Amino acid sequence: MDSIPKQLVVVGDRVLITPEDGEEQRTRVGLYLPASAIDAQAVQTGLIVATGQGDPLPDPSVFDDEPWRAEEKTPRHRPMQAKVGDHAIFFRKAAVEISFDERRYLVVPQAAILVLVRDKIPLP
Repeated sequence: MDSIPKQLVVVGDRVLITPEDGEEQRTRVGLYLPASAIDAQAVQTGLIVATGQGDPLPDPSVFDDEPWRAEEKTPRHRPMQAKVGDHAIFFRKAAVEISFDERRYLVVPQAAILVLVRDKIPLP
């Protein structure tokens, strides 16, 4: 039974981050972090490897005048700003460290992310 591969699924408004290690004052993507932030471990950087769907939104059909109407209801979510491949600077205290398949990850709520660094896509 151990041969069944497992998948890590991120839920809600959380992101899965591989942390960037090191005490450098400049992140790998070129942002400068002040020494006070690094010394106090107030912020940390990392690469986003997975995101949840976002916060669920209420179903507006609940307020319809005709609740007996049989319609297929699809779940709706507030879209996430964070995307896979973004570099994030986030509050370290909000992160929860986990290990999965012998790798270390941090699970961070989107609200704890301060800045996202995304590669620009060239316009045609």
